[in-house]
Amino acid sequence: MKDVQHYMRPGLLQLASLPPLSLYVHLPWCLKKCPYCDFNSHEMRPDQMPEQRYLDALVADLDAALPLVWGRTIHSIFIGGGTPSLFSPAGLDRLLGDIRARLRLEPGCEITLEANPGTFEKDRFRAFRSAGVTRLSVGVQSFNDAHLRALGRVHDRAQAIAALEEAAHAFDTFNLDLMYALPGQTLVQLDEDLTQALAMAPPHLSVYHLTIEPNTWFAKFPPKLPEDDLAYAMLDRLTERTGVAGLERYEVSAYARPGHRCVHNLNYWEFGDYLGIGAGAHSKLSFAHRIVRQVRYREPRLYMDNALAGMALAQDDEVPRAELPFEFMLNALRLREGFSLQQFCERTGLAVSAIASGLEAAQASGLIERDLVQVRPTARGFDFLSDLQSLFL
Repeated sequence: MKDVQHYMRPGLLQLASLPPLSLYVHLPWCLKKCPYCDFNSHEMRPDQMPEQRYLDALVADLDAALPLVWGRTIHSIFIGGGTPSLFSPAGLDRLLGDIRARLRLEPGCEITLEANPGTFEKDRFRAFRSAGVTRLSVGVQSFNDAHLRALGRVHDRAQAIAALEEAAHAFDTFNLDLMYALPGQTLVQLDEDLTQALAMAPPHLSVYHLTIEPNTWFAKFPPKLPEDDLAYAMLDRLTERTGVAGLERYEVSAYARPGHRCVHNLNYWEFGDYLGIGAGAHSKLSFAHRIVRQVRYREPRLYMDNALAGMALAQDDEVPRAELPFEFMLNALRLREGFSLQQFCERTGLAVSAIASGLEAAQASGLIERDLVQVRPTARGFDFLSDLQSLFL
């Protein structure tokens, strides 16, 4: 990692203030790699997981990064994976204790842990709560056993329902992940999944269209997915039925009851800062005159070796000034409420003139609506989001 003075030197940007800062922690192991997954996850049995050494590496990684975020408050923590719930409650207790000893957390800081029903035990969820986790994100994906098998999930419908019941019991808030446009899925089957999901009364629902990502098992052996028209009909049904159930679509793929929006993800979408520690984790950090992106070593053993030696970073680059408008728009336009022009200037250090032509083109195409203060995607802009974002490339 470069010396902190390197990041503080004069540059082309002028950021009057720094945005909110979140912490992301990556725990990379899974029981089994899902055929659609392109995340940095690695198959390993829990009894083979070098938990203590990995926790040591995370703390060393955080210690090395501290000078870059000194004095800043952490607004949210997200522990993602992999399957973080494979780690022991004692390990997570130690991790959160080590984080608290080094960083100032905002009072009532949201601390989310990703969990899978296939690694679920009743006492474990309660122990995670005792360790300081405030919010669980449960990767259900479907309640249809045939679809779960097609997705390579290690849980079944009954385990998913049991895990969600326990999440609702142990936590004040939780998220349910659901996928649609699955291999062979019909609109009737999506309705059945959604009926079961809504019966669990989740305060937050994340909905993902199954897409075939490069370098996955599905990329090599693609399953037959529903046609685009059917996938659009599925999304319309999801949005209509969640709205009736009191869940507001506040982001392209996120629906929440009032007071249950995900603070951590909102910070990403509002172009806030985040420090990422763990194998393959990404960071975006702002300084007075520049915005920097960093990536940690991806392979867990390589990451542990390097982090313990104080050299966890595989990449450390300044975001070019010309790329900042697109980087901002890629995130902010995912939000139903859009963004304020003032926020664009504060978060990028650029003048509104940097996006003026893109805004004019987007408005002329009916993809946004705007006034002197705020820019919002229209319903059409939400449906054709990648077209809208590309106007700022």
